[in-house]
Amino acid sequence: MKRGDRARDFAEAAERHLDDVHAYLVYLTGDRGTAEELTAETFARALERWHRFDPRRGGPRTWLCQLARSTALDHFRAEGRRRRREGRYALAEARQGQPVFGEGMSPALEQALARLSAAEREVVALRVVLELDGEGAARVLGISPTACSTRLSRALQKLEKEVSAGVAA
Repeated sequence: MKRGDRARDFAEAAERHLDDVHAYLVYLTGDRGTAEELTAETFARALERWHRFDPRRGGPRTWLCQLARSTALDHFRAEGRRRRREGRYALAEARQGQPVFGEGMSPALEQALARLSAAEREVVALRVVLELDGEGAARVLGISPTACSTRLSRALQKLEKEVSAGVAA
């Protein structure tokens, strides 16, 4: 494939999947500002590595989500080192009243999502929000499709229980 074709293919993939990658990173990090930074970093890495993309192993969205996850994990590791070095142990809490996970969600759902583990929020973001199939989500997470399905099921059960408890209260 010619260099111009590769650049055009990357531009099309980036434009088509930018919002999905950003949404995934918002769910993964729980912070819109961090997600924006990581989205930019993800696409910078993707541009450098586009020659490695193999459509036989998955679609561009799956590949970009894998790269986004790797970028986020690198960020989390670096943040951990920074906090230890500076002696900080807690992240600042999200500002009161500002939705973290998405516009238009009920406060009960927003709070229930915040109480899920990072792994549970991540699988919900991939399967429910981005609507990746089980195999694609499992590939992004680096786990088996069965483990992915189980994680999603448990996360949805927790969400249902939390939201139901909040409504009953």
